[in-house]
Amino acid sequence: MNKVFGLLVAVVCCISSGFVYAEDIVVAIGKQVSFDYTLTVDKEVVETSQGKKPLEYNPGRGELIPGLEKEMLGMKVEESKTVVVKPEEGYGAVRADAFREFERAKLPADLVPEVGMVLEMQDEKGTAFPAVISEVSEKAVKLNFNHPLAGKELTFDVKIVAVK
Repeated sequence: MNKVFGLLVAVVCCISSGFVYAEDIVVAIGKQVSFDYTLTVDKEVVETSQGKKPLEYNPGRGELIPGLEKEMLGMKVEESKTVVVKPEEGYGAVRADAFREFERAKLPADLVPEVGMVLEMQDEKGTAFPAVISEVSEKAVKLNFNHPLAGKELTFDVKIVAVK
């Protein structure tokens, strides 16, 4: 009976002191999470945190694409997982209305446009964003303003490093 009472007191002390066992800490809304990742698209590594500082985010704030965030909820520190994100839960489908044609005369004179070339554009407020040349003709270029990963299935290998 004394041993059981001693154990109960120890558990109550740990709970009241705020001590939580590492295996009880999981990725959840309201936490701050650090994780390592490698992003692969079409069997090619697009981005990785290997050799760099882990990526940090706060679940529930929309800081990650929805499909990745949803799959990471509930993961524990040191847990690894491969997450496949469909376009609908990643950067969306390729939208036809995101393609626009521009006269070549409006481009810098020294620019020789080529399909696949990424141009840095600016909106009225001066915010920069990329556009990819999708077609080139004698008088015009067609620019694609979709996110470069729109329409792509994304494979993330993630490992939770810390949860605070």
